[in-house]
Amino acid sequence: MRKILLFLCLCSLVNASDLYTWKVTRVIDGDTVEVIVNFLPKELGNNLYIRIWGVDTPEKSWRAKSDKEAQLGAAATKFTTELIKNSEDIKIKVVSWDKFGGRILGDIIVDSKSLRQLLLEKGYAREYYGAKKEDW
Repeated sequence: MRKILLFLCLCSLVNASDLYTWKVTRVIDGDTVEVIVNFLPKELGNNLYIRIWGVDTPEKSWRAKSDKEAQLGAAATKFTTELIKNSEDIKIKVVSWDKFGGRILGDIIVDSKSLRQLLLEKGYAREYYGAKKEDW
């Protein structure tokens, strides 16, 4: 039920062509952050997860399939954390609702640079559009 309410709120209040100034409250991993918003009913809380559209970063800690993947995942998370922590201007671009529900697919524009593009350029991520994931 919570996912349905979130979906309805997002569909009616969020435009995919706009940039939003929602505050990033936490970096979950290299390709997912938590933001605080002010438009959800109080029963749903104020937090949403933004998953960076079109990329996949390695899993970290217990979710990783190997020690190598865990190390790469930790590095990607550190990169995203430092980038956001040291930024002066953060905007959120919404692309769509994530297939798993409870998350938005989008991009984080950090000081006019796309987090998606930076993750790819720096080698912390690879392109991903929902197919079976490859090992790291």
